[in-house]
Amino acid sequence: MDWDLVIIGAGPAGLTAAQYGARANLKVLVIEQLAAGGQALVIDVLENYPGIGQKSGYEFAADLHKQAEEFGAAFLYGSAISIKKEEKIFNIGLTDGSVQKAKAVILATGAKPRLLEVPGEKEFAGKGVSYCATCDGNFYKGKKIIVIGGGDAACDEARYLSKLTDKIVLIHRRESFRAQKSLIERTLSNPNIKVLFNTTINEIKGEAKVNSVILKNVLTGETFEEEASAVFIFAGTVPQSSLARDLNAALDDARYIITNQKMATNAAGLFAAGDVRSGAFRQVITAAADGACAAHHAAEYIDAI
Repeated sequence: MDWDLVIIGAGPAGLTAAQYGARANLKVLVIEQLAAGGQALVIDVLENYPGIGQKSGYEFAADLHKQAEEFGAAFLYGSAISIKKEEKIFNIGLTDGSVQKAKAVILATGAKPRLLEVPGEKEFAGKGVSYCATCDGNFYKGKKIIVIGGGDAACDEARYLSKLTDKIVLIHRRESFRAQKSLIERTLSNPNIKVLFNTTINEIKGEAKVNSVILKNVLTGETFEEEASAVFIFAGTVPQSSLARDLNAALDDARYIITNQKMATNAAGLFAAGDVRSGAFRQVITAAADGACAAHHAAEYIDAI
């Protein structure tokens, strides 16, 4: 037996699960394909996590990673591509051909940005089209930026970009935002952000890089062209739940993993936590809570088998 518990994904849910699993004296391995921290790494200022004040997402993620290592969790950087269960043992296959074995598995694989699937989006990815303001915003200081979306992420990222330029145009297809009230108020009162409700984007245009977009007023049907140097898209997320299908774990209609209150799936010994889980609030604090709960009940499961 290699491990008691393997956690796939090292965002806030996975890192918290690693800490709680290791504190429960389990032999824990975390598999992460990129960098520990997940989407927390791109948060400019984490201001609403209770008790810690304002801190960058990078600092917060680094603290979580350090805690998990100090409690004894091990980390492996690579991509898990399959899970099989033989009797009571999970076999996790990686892209390098290796296999890690565990008594229980927590999927904390999160979600990726949803694509708009409009002409020009894929062609100009990295050439003016971005899904991360803190990653790429600095390239467009003083330039005109189109932001797409109406939720927390869109409002928060538009606010961050408004520190870099006074030419932000925030596009939302509905007549009002669905973000938290405090974020909406800050967005609407920001003099550097122009908001266009009832508007969609039809096309992203350019040559070597983005130079304009075609927008449509959904009420009148009118289309018009707007100059822009960049388009930042925050149109929701797509769960990274393919591994759950290997074990026939139940998914909802949007392919998020269904769990009970113990974070357990219908596949015995398989748990899910964080943004990949159906019904999750999808905040850093709830991801961490999911991770702690999943690790606690995974330990109970391991004790019982």
